[in-house]
Amino acid sequence: MCNLYSHTRNVEAMRKLFAPFNDGGANFANLPPQPGIFPDYEAPIIRNEEGEARLAMTRWGMPSSKKALLDAATKRADKLRAKNKPVDFDQLLGMEPDSGTTNVRNTSSSHWKRWLDVPHRCLVPFTSFSEFNKEAGGDIWFAFGEERPTAFFAGIWTPRWTCVRKMKTGEETCDLFAFLTTEPNAEVGAVHPKAMPVILTTPEDCAVWMTAPWEQAKALQRPLHDGSLTIVARGVKKDDPNDPALFPAIKPPAQGDLLG
Repeated sequence: MCNLYSHTRNVEAMRKLFAPFNDGGANFANLPPQPGIFPDYEAPIIRNEEGEARLAMTRWGMPSSKKALLDAATKRADKLRAKNKPVDFDQLLGMEPDSGTTNVRNTSSSHWKRWLDVPHRCLVPFTSFSEFNKEAGGDIWFAFGEERPTAFFAGIWTPRWTCVRKMKTGEETCDLFAFLTTEPNAEVGAVHPKAMPVILTTPEDCAVWMTAPWEQAKALQRPLHDGSLTIVARGVKKDDPNDPALFPAIKPPAQGDLLG
């Protein structure tokens, strides 16, 4: 799954793919680059909200399913019982941390269906994304060429969700997002054979995702054409080729070295 990506371009780069959104004026005039975006941190998304598309900083990781939380709490309870410690399971379940689900694959699940309609859709801008493969060098970064133009993940979001994200901070109320995944294309599949993000690269596809009924929009949950992506970096936790502290002046291995 994709649990690391970068976004290092400005608001105007987003408008080339999806122009009709409210950018909040001065709030995002100097959107800072984020060469490494990790789960449970905030990132910019364009989200449908109160009848319009708005740019907003939103926390990465949608609510996990009740089953996932129940399973986690059960494991925690079993460990406590093994140490002969008392267990109040209802209290334990209520405080079970949910760091969030970053990638959404099974859109037929009842857990996700409530967030698939237009009011909960969003576009997640990115310039590159990583899939981890230890044998291939760690984090393998994909982009649409060395110039890393902006594209969008097809995302969903929910406002003001109350849960425990971390035990030390207790209950919080947050706006949350995640993006959809699908089968990988050839380049991503060679690194991570299970899945790749759903990526939108044209204004037409972005408009469909943000405005069309689910029966039409779900056709976008598909892999990119083979040959669309390039490996632009590997073995680093951030991707910003303009930062010499992050990228020494060495050329990464060619894509063919990994694929074949």
